[in-house]
Amino acid sequence: MGNNSFRGLGIALVTPFHQDGTIDYERLGQLVDFQIDGGIDFLCVLGTTAETPTLTGAEQQQVIDFVAGKVAGRVPILIGCSSNCTATAIDKLKNIRFTGASAILSAVPYYNKPSQEGIYQHFKAIAEASPLPIILYNIPGRTGVNMTVETTLRLANDFKNIIGIKEASGNVEQICEILRRRPEGFTVLSGDDSITLNLMKNGAEGVISVIGNALPSTFSSLIHFAEEKRYEMAQEIQTRLAPVYGLLFKEGNPCGIKALLNAKNRVENVLRLPMVPVSQSTYNEIEEAYKGLDI
Repeated sequence: MGNNSFRGLGIALVTPFHQDGTIDYERLGQLVDFQIDGGIDFLCVLGTTAETPTLTGAEQQQVIDFVAGKVAGRVPILIGCSSNCTATAIDKLKNIRFTGASAILSAVPYYNKPSQEGIYQHFKAIAEASPLPIILYNIPGRTGVNMTVETTLRLANDFKNIIGIKEASGNVEQICEILRRRPEGFTVLSGDDSITLNLMKNGAEGVISVIGNALPSTFSSLIHFAEEKRYEMAQEIQTRLAPVYGLLFKEGNPCGIKALLNAKNRVENVLRLPMVPVSQSTYNEIEEAYKGLDI
């Protein structure tokens, strides 16, 4: 499936847990239906928001298989597959069953802080090994290193199976330069809910969203208005959601979105260490902001 599968509203799906910390598949299935019924365009499984670093390899495979079965072809699936060891990333590509997936999302290596040439060589190796098309993931706030415009464009031009990027640098100028200079068919997705409308006005194809987990219908309306260039309608929703965006990240992700989902009785407010639930004061702020949304 081509890169046009990944446009509009994608959801960085959370992993619901029971109180004992095991995966709550019943709630996960309900969440998948909630997203699709809300009008989302694709799902991103095993991203940062899924607490993937705390899931065992067996659990990751179980989540992939479960979500694919639940989706049953209704929307495209993007699966996170990253490592700060290139050999480990390639091993994952060879051994994970990417059930139902149309592409993988692979982050810039974290912690090691490779040079731009190191980043290029990492993704070159992944492109040569991957059974599926690849969407790059630039998130310097988590990885410790920013993938520059030049490296992004070099990869986009050199490898046909690198079909896009999730850009979560928060640097609008950098992202707009990628949008101006990208090769034809290379998809640019926002990695930050709060600046997505601005980026879509400049040509971005959509977003991989956190807030959409809890508000799929509302946020899909914003994104689809933006796709249709009905920016005034999109801005009305953006203005209403603005107070919530920052609160969801006040004590880290996915702590905030799990608090909001819990307030809506969709998941238990349970995370795996080192992530913990937000403080009661932040929970109350999130709950109050949600009640004030008028949606």
